[in-house]
Amino acid sequence: MTTGRFILISVLAAAAALLVSASAFAATPKLTGEVGPGFSIEVKQGSKDVKTLKAGTYTIKIEDKASIHNFHLIGPGVNKSTTVGFTGETTWKVKLKKGTYTYQCDPHAAAGMKGKFKVTG
Repeated sequence: MTTGRFILISVLAAAAALLVSASAFAATPKLTGEVGPGFSIEVKQGSKDVKTLKAGTYTIKIEDKASIHNFHLIGPGVNKSTTVGFTGETTWKVKLKKGTYTYQCDPHAAAGMKGKFKVTG
């Protein structure tokens, strides 16, 4: 095998590996859940509030900004929360199925600190 062919094959193999890893990275959409520091709670995809999503696996970065709140996500097959008292960031990987999901601060849900979004098939 000539040196030129070896380099070409090496470059093509590296490019293929990069494409595979890039597509795997892009295949998991990212969401952000934020609670506090005041009495607000939200779920966003980029800069937009989430109202509907397609079913699938998502990465959710939770930003819990107040020790009097928690972030609780409830829906088909999902029941995850931070604890009251925790402040900081955590990341969850969740599989969202068709249905309605609620996110809330448990101590303040009755006062309206909650939201919801739908997941379609």
